[in-house]
Amino acid sequence: MDITIRESYLPHTDPEASVRFYRDLLGFEVRTDVGYEGMRWLTVGPAGQPDTAIVLHPPTANPDLTEEESRILLDLIAKGSYFGINLATPDLLATFETLEASGVEIVQEPTEQPYGIFDCAVRDPAGNMVRIQQPRS
Repeated sequence: MDITIRESYLPHTDPEASVRFYRDLLGFEVRTDVGYEGMRWLTVGPAGQPDTAIVLHPPTANPDLTEEESRILLDLIAKGSYFGINLATPDLLATFETLEASGVEIVQEPTEQPYGIFDCAVRDPAGNMVRIQQPRS
């Protein structure tokens, strides 16, 4: 079998703030920006990796959600309990310093985890947990 990861989905609550986070801070390319009925779907991805992307979507775009379900969903997203993603960088400390200086919400400073990973955690503008790891050689 030859399987790759094509897209991963994360909800967004503010498309402009998401663009600033993923494009301006993380350096991702904005590949698509699609509006429909007052909502926006954004596709972003790391430069040089055209076959890997994150689709940032309106979390309550499902017409079958009740008002109560939408509220619960937005609460979970804001807490960082609903979705998340793990990214990697060759220089975690420099990446963390850039993110910290920009004012993003820090969840965990760079830490050597007991299971062998050096990582940190921040929240994107919607509240999604973004863990960033530095691979070990």
